[in-house]
Amino acid sequence: MCALLQMLLYTTISGSCILLGGLLARVERVRPLWLEQELRHSIIAFGGGILVAAIAFVLVPEGRQYVQSPVAGAAIFLAGGITFLLIERWLSARKRQLPQTLAMLLDFVPESLAMGGLFALGSPVAPLLAVLIGLQNLPEGFNAYRELFAIARFRARSTVAIMALMIVPGPVAGIAGWIIAPDHPELVGATMLFAAGGILYLLFQDIAPQARLERHWAPTLGAVLGFCFAMLAQALIAETF
Repeated sequence: MCALLQMLLYTTISGSCILLGGLLARVERVRPLWLEQELRHSIIAFGGGILVAAIAFVLVPEGRQYVQSPVAGAAIFLAGGITFLLIERWLSARKRQLPQTLAMLLDFVPESLAMGGLFALGSPVAPLLAVLIGLQNLPEGFNAYRELFAIARFRARSTVAIMALMIVPGPVAGIAGWIIAPDHPELVGATMLFAAGGILYLLFQDIAPQARLERHWAPTLGAVLGFCFAMLAQALIAETF
């Protein structure tokens, strides 16, 4: 399989985890209520752990390789956080704040662009980024479905259709990264650092506060579990490639 087809396959599969998470969320709500609350918060925390791992293992280390200047790298990272803040404030002012859905889309698109660039450059960590994107999209899709269904009040079928459409930006962004990377690898690095800064902002602004549940320890442990999954994936992929 050529690298381009491999990249398209990886971006499509990782994006499909959004829909898979949404379909899992359609399952009847868990009873009793306290168990459902703990499960939902645990899933949010698990996705947060994966996001931290994506920043620590791929986005920042790889981004710094392609952006040589430490000052420029730090400035791009900060710009990502500020940009995501401004987008969230703009949505909040219009009373359309959907933190889980927002976080999912804002990190999925630049990560997919970076993935396409990494495949074009022949980076050995490209499959790892694909695995991390898929792992984080699964719990994010689960929570985004319930968020859209409860807050935006879409019907179940409409919500699933919307989430299926959310797969498309992944391959599109991947193709953009594939085209840009050979001539401008520094843009791929800048995209990774920009995305890392934005994801870190969303983690502390939206995801981490929702993951915590009073007098329950399991949801917080979910973040550790998510990071452990990413560590294992990194080790397995490093052995394979």
